[in-house]
Amino acid sequence: MLSRRRFTALSSVLPLAVPAIGTAQTGWPSKPIRWIVNFPPAGAADILSRILAENFGSSLGQPIVVENKPGAGGMLGADIVAKARGDAHIVMMSSAASHGIGPVLYKNVPYDPLADFTHIHSVGTFPSVLAVNAGSPIASVQQLIEMARAKPGEVTYGSGGNGTMNHLVGQLLAISAKAPLTHIPYRGSAPAMNDLMGGQIVALMESLPTAIGYFRSGRMKPLAVSEAERSPALPDVPTFREAGFPDVVTTNWFGFSAPAGIPAEVAGRWETEIGTALQSATVKEGFAKIGVRPGTLGAAAYTDLIRSELARWKEVIRAGDIRAD
Repeated sequence: MLSRRRFTALSSVLPLAVPAIGTAQTGWPSKPIRWIVNFPPAGAADILSRILAENFGSSLGQPIVVENKPGAGGMLGADIVAKARGDAHIVMMSSAASHGIGPVLYKNVPYDPLADFTHIHSVGTFPSVLAVNAGSPIASVQQLIEMARAKPGEVTYGSGGNGTMNHLVGQLLAISAKAPLTHIPYRGSAPAMNDLMGGQIVALMESLPTAIGYFRSGRMKPLAVSEAERSPALPDVPTFREAGFPDVVTTNWFGFSAPAGIPAEVAGRWETEIGTALQSATVKEGFAKIGVRPGTLGAAAYTDLIRSELARWKEVIRAGDIRAD
């Protein structure tokens, strides 16, 4: 299991090459594989990508080079992969932000989240967590909402960027509670968490894998998680449903995708590699320690999930008149 300190160290040196030690293969892959992480270092997508890349890099016969390409709620990195149609040597960590929310939240998205990709396998699911500074007097979601109602415009919550799942979960809470929560977008999770601990923002909506180390060290205080059930990693933290906000039920998801047009045999090989990696004891242990449930959906089911999430979030955004900042 990699420690959080080691994740941070890995993320500070980019790109990361995961060396291959297996027998050299003919055909694919014939050169190093670019793995695009469309969010900043030390975020959930980055952490999960590096766990997986280290786990199966040796089986492909070529290095895997992890590249962080953040921006536009994950859509910048996704566009890089979408434009590489037919290239079997580039892959990405697709997500709810880049393939479920962004394409229906923003105008003029430069790619089709279904037609421009070969979706291969789900990777993992986990909740968003509403958190406050460890020294904050706020001890519950209800207290935060009462403060927001009493001081309109003064209660801010940060997220790692516009169009991310965490952004939208915060908007769902504001709508459900009929409270004026002011969203502050950041370029990634790290600056958002720094500002929370520094007192520049009142609250933070963050992915559990990114924030769990801060909860365990006592630097941040979790108030609620977004999934329908409590997280095994935070068993004492209620769900939003338990806290009195039954409409705030969401799950963050990540998956593994490649450009459209890659050979079917390559897609099949990737599906096997990812599925095998997710069943390994090393990956299961690593995921569990950061509050992630390993993905179980193969190519067809994962593609169906993306299709259903696009429809779901389109309706939520329309019904709530939610707009990108």
